[in-house]
Amino acid sequence: MPFVIRMGANAIAILLIAYLLPKVMLAEGAMAALSAAFVLGLVNAVIRPLFVLLTLPVTVLTLGVFLLVINGLLLWFVSGMVPGFHVNGFFGAVAGSVLISVISGILTRVVP
Repeated sequence: MPFVIRMGANAIAILLIAYLLPKVMLAEGAMAALSAAFVLGLVNAVIRPLFVLLTLPVTVLTLGVFLLVINGLLLWFVSGMVPGFHVNGFFGAVAGSVLISVISGILTRVVP
Protein backbone atom coordinates (compact mmCIF):
# COMPACT_ATOMS: atom_id res chain seq x y z
CA MET A 1 0.00 0.00 0.00
CA PRO A 2 2.78 2.54 0.67
CA PHE A 3 3.96 2.12 -2.94
CA VAL A 4 0.51 3.12 -4.22
CA ILE A 5 0.41 6.17 -1.94
CA ARG A 6 3.89 7.22 -3.00
CA MET A 7 3.02 6.70 -6.67
CA GLY A 8 -0.07 8.90 -6.24
CA ALA A 9 2.00 11.57 -4.50
CA ASN A 10 4.56 11.44 -7.31
CA ALA A 11 1.79 11.72 -9.92
CA ILE A 12 0.39 14.81 -8.20
CA ALA A 13 3.92 16.23 -7.95
CA ILE A 14 4.50 15.62 -11.67
CA LEU A 15 1.22 17.36 -12.49
CA LEU A 16 2.27 20.34 -10.36
CA ILE A 17 5.75 20.67 -11.82
CA ALA A 18 4.32 20.41 -15.34
CA TYR A 19 2.17 23.38 -14.42
CA LEU A 20 5.00 25.31 -12.71
CA LEU A 21 8.01 24.60 -14.94
CA PRO A 22 7.93 25.40 -18.65
CA LYS A 23 10.59 22.76 -19.36
CA VAL A 24 8.41 19.90 -18.07
CA MET A 25 5.39 19.11 -20.22
CA LEU A 26 2.53 16.63 -20.02
CA ALA A 27 0.87 16.06 -23.37
CA GLU A 28 -1.75 13.61 -22.15
CA GLY A 29 -2.58 14.97 -18.70
CA ALA A 30 -3.20 12.81 -15.68
CA MET A 31 -2.63 9.44 -17.37
CA ALA A 32 0.83 10.50 -18.51
CA ALA A 33 1.58 11.75 -15.00
CA LEU A 34 0.39 8.47 -13.48
CA SER A 35 2.44 6.36 -15.87
CA ALA A 36 5.48 8.61 -15.38
CA ALA A 37 5.10 8.25 -11.61
CA PHE A 38 4.90 4.47 -11.93
CA VAL A 39 7.99 4.26 -14.16
CA LEU A 40 9.83 6.74 -11.93
CA GLY A 41 9.06 4.57 -8.92
CA LEU A 42 10.43 1.51 -10.68
CA VAL A 43 13.53 3.36 -11.84
CA ASN A 44 14.14 4.72 -8.34
CA ALA A 45 13.78 1.23 -6.89
CA VAL A 46 16.01 -0.60 -9.39
CA ILE A 47 18.41 1.72 -11.22
CA ARG A 48 18.98 4.53 -8.69
CA PRO A 49 20.73 2.36 -6.06
CA LEU A 50 23.17 1.14 -8.73
CA PHE A 51 23.93 4.71 -9.83
CA VAL A 52 24.40 5.84 -6.23
CA LEU A 53 26.75 2.95 -5.53
CA LEU A 54 28.79 3.48 -8.71
CA THR A 55 29.13 7.23 -8.14
CA LEU A 56 29.76 7.06 -4.40
CA PRO A 57 33.26 8.64 -4.57
CA VAL A 58 31.95 11.62 -6.57
CA THR A 59 28.98 11.94 -4.22
CA VAL A 60 31.27 12.01 -1.19
CA LEU A 61 33.57 14.60 -2.81
CA THR A 62 30.63 16.87 -3.64
CA LEU A 63 29.06 16.34 -0.20
CA GLY A 64 25.95 14.78 -1.72
CA VAL A 65 25.23 17.43 -4.34
CA PHE A 66 25.89 14.90 -7.10
CA LEU A 67 22.70 13.10 -6.01
CA LEU A 68 20.80 15.99 -7.62
CA VAL A 69 22.52 15.15 -10.90
CA ILE A 70 21.58 11.48 -10.55
CA ASN A 71 17.95 12.35 -9.82
CA GLY A 72 17.84 14.71 -12.80
CA LEU A 73 19.33 12.10 -15.12
CA LEU A 74 16.82 9.51 -13.97
CA LEU A 75 13.90 11.90 -14.51
CA TRP A 76 15.25 12.69 -17.97
CA PHE A 77 15.51 8.94 -18.64
CA VAL A 78 11.89 8.44 -17.56
CA SER A 79 10.76 11.24 -19.86
CA GLY A 80 12.32 9.37 -22.76
CA MET A 81 10.45 6.20 -21.85
CA VAL A 82 6.96 7.52 -21.10
CA PRO A 83 4.93 8.88 -24.01
CA GLY A 84 3.22 12.17 -23.21
CA PHE A 85 5.78 13.21 -20.59
CA HIS A 86 8.61 15.44 -21.82
CA VAL A 87 11.49 17.16 -20.04
CA ASN A 88 13.48 19.65 -22.07
CA GLY A 89 17.13 19.81 -21.09
CA PHE A 90 19.28 18.65 -18.24
CA PHE A 91 18.68 21.67 -16.00
CA GLY A 92 14.94 21.28 -16.44
CA ALA A 93 15.30 17.67 -15.33
CA VAL A 94 17.33 18.64 -12.25
CA ALA A 95 14.86 21.38 -11.29
CA GLY A 96 11.96 19.00 -11.90
CA SER A 97 13.52 16.27 -9.79
CA VAL A 98 14.10 18.69 -6.91
CA LEU A 99 10.50 19.89 -7.06
CA ILE A 100 9.16 16.33 -7.33
CA SER A 101 11.15 15.39 -4.23
CA VAL A 102 9.88 18.38 -2.25
CA ILE A 103 6.22 18.08 -3.30
CA SER A 104 6.00 14.31 -2.94
CA GLY A 105 7.77 14.52 0.42
CA ILE A 106 5.21 17.01 1.67
CA LEU A 107 2.32 14.95 0.30
CA THR A 108 3.53 11.69 1.83
CA ARG A 109 3.83 13.37 5.23
CA VAL A 110 0.33 14.83 4.99
CA VAL A 111 -1.39 11.63 3.79
CA PRO A 112 -1.33 8.91 6.46
